[in-house]
Amino acid sequence: MQNVLLPVFYLPPISWFSVFLDTENEVLFEQFENFPKQTYRNRANIYGANGKLSLIIPINHNGKREMKDIEISYREDWRNLHWKSIKTAYQSSPYFEYYEDKLRKIFDLKEKNLLDFNLKGLEIIQQILKTEKAHSLNIEYIKDPVEINFREKFSAKLPSEFQMEDYYQTFTDKLGFLKDLSVLDLICNKGPESLTYIKNIK
Repeated sequence: MQNVLLPVFYLPPISWFSVFLDTENEVLFEQFENFPKQTYRNRANIYGANGKLSLIIPINHNGKREMKDIEISYREDWRNLHWKSIKTAYQSSPYFEYYEDKLRKIFDLKEKNLLDFNLKGLEIIQQILKTEKAHSLNIEYIKDPVEINFREKFSAKLPSEFQMEDYYQTFTDKLGFLKDLSVLDLICNKGPESLTYIKNIK
């Protein structure tokens, strides 16, 4: 077994799940890092009718910097907007209807903190994927951790370094394959095969 340190994301990209669900990996989640802006910690990419669409959770700017203290802003009804965007993007995908009720539960959550929201969302996705991967939270921030450090590994800005095969997406015919979107994209398009797909990623 090897120990890995993973950031906690909102509806994480497929590559994140390939590390999280690797049976060789003992997973520790980072909760004490300074919250970095414009990352998957509060955004998820889905495949909309016009291409890649970023869903961003707004946060309260209250001076708190550690990930575990970052508070979600509910001034606007972003949960409803995100759910509508997901529905519009995936309602004609092969498996959306099958998982719709479970996915909807993510947007019924009203957690104060982003970390808690992301962890509860992850629980629901694990139920959909039929996995029960254990994980724990770190107890302090360590600049150079002994674990394999994935804190900076997943960029919302740069192309994914992970190798994954193309699969059919709802708008492939129009815009081609979009790689390494939120795991939602995989679940809605590949359904029960999602787990096998994740395990084959290098």
